[in-house]
Amino acid sequence: MTVLSLARRSLWNRRSTAALVVFSVALSVALLLGVERLRTEARESFANTLSGVDLIVGARSGPINLLLYSVFRLGDPVSNVSWDSYQKLAAHPQVEWTVPLSLGDSLRGFPVIGTTTDYFEYYRYGRGEPLRLAQGEQFDDVFDAVLGAAVARRLGYGLGDSIVLAHGTGAVSLTKHDDKPFTVVGILAPTGTPVDNSVHISLEGMEAVHVDWRGGAPIPGLSIPADRVRNMNLTPDSVTAVLVGLTSRRAVFQVQRQINTDRSEAMMAILPGLTLQQLWDLMRVGENALLAVSALVLLVALTVMLTALLTGLNERRREMALLRALGARPWQIFALIIGESLLLSLLGALLGVLLLQGLALGAAGWISGQLGLTISLWPPTLHELKILAALLAGGILVGLWPAWRAYRNALADGMTIRM
Repeated sequence: MTVLSLARRSLWNRRSTAALVVFSVALSVALLLGVERLRTEARESFANTLSGVDLIVGARSGPINLLLYSVFRLGDPVSNVSWDSYQKLAAHPQVEWTVPLSLGDSLRGFPVIGTTTDYFEYYRYGRGEPLRLAQGEQFDDVFDAVLGAAVARRLGYGLGDSIVLAHGTGAVSLTKHDDKPFTVVGILAPTGTPVDNSVHISLEGMEAVHVDWRGGAPIPGLSIPADRVRNMNLTPDSVTAVLVGLTSRRAVFQVQRQINTDRSEAMMAILPGLTLQQLWDLMRVGENALLAVSALVLLVALTVMLTALLTGLNERRREMALLRALGARPWQIFALIIGESLLLSLLGALLGVLLLQGLALGAAGWISGQLGLTISLWPPTLHELKILAALLAGGILVGLWPAWRAYRNALADGMTIRM
């Protein structure tokens, strides 16, 4: 009978205690790997949200704030960019294309993006993947809307349905544009980015719902019907941000400097990749703190295993003595305890991975809808495998102390009855 087989049988005889140890290790493994996976997936998802955009232009504020509200739909802009400045930017000789974005409204908590059809042509995510329509077509009429995949799925909307936008970006709004409903004409294919959680309308549509508003509130006694609005001049006064593609990336710093130093309006141009790196630098302290807490939880689980092994030694004096009497050598007793520690760690690691996979599978839809993240289920990453290998090594180290004590116990000590 091999040492591992004997260790397995020994643990089975103490299965209640062993199960508790395995479960505590599994919970700590699931927590540690879960934090690591969320951190990795968040970085990858954020990095894949926008591709091929050379500059993002908005009102002068903080670069991270501009990146968050223009790309990730997080936070609120401090101001807008005037339409004249946008046209001047679009006419710049080194600018190849622009995509204006207008924010401020929502649909049951999902942000509404006012833009142009260039959004569907030039917006890229991942490794240059274009946006694709799963159903329908792009907006054409003033009151057409194209829904992100998550919006359509979670709210149950389909083509031809009527939707009513609300003023503001909160999940609950008391002010709605009831008199100017939109019609769903298209639903985008899933992208795993904040695009899935967005409602897209034209800039004219965003302007149309606010023609009888002033100062962020409806004008008392004034309500212009949708039919009349279509015949009005719906050119916006301003936009929230602009995505910019240049004719040559070598000109990116020159164009950025020109925008940032323009005295006609206080604007700011940022490089998405560089600003995203600044965001990660800012979040690194929090990430390290979460990983440290998870590592401490794993250390506690290993301490529980050490306690169980040490406590079990006093109850197993007769067992060790019988093994010695049957011819087991001291090193085999040592290996038995190490084998038990290794099996407990291995079972805990396997159960922890399965627990994490089950939680990720069950919560994948919620995570995608709420956070815009796509969690991969299998296989574990190289870094996660290193964490599991470190756990097994830690399990062996934890078993060294009780194994050494069992090794030192003499046969006579095992057969002596202590009162």
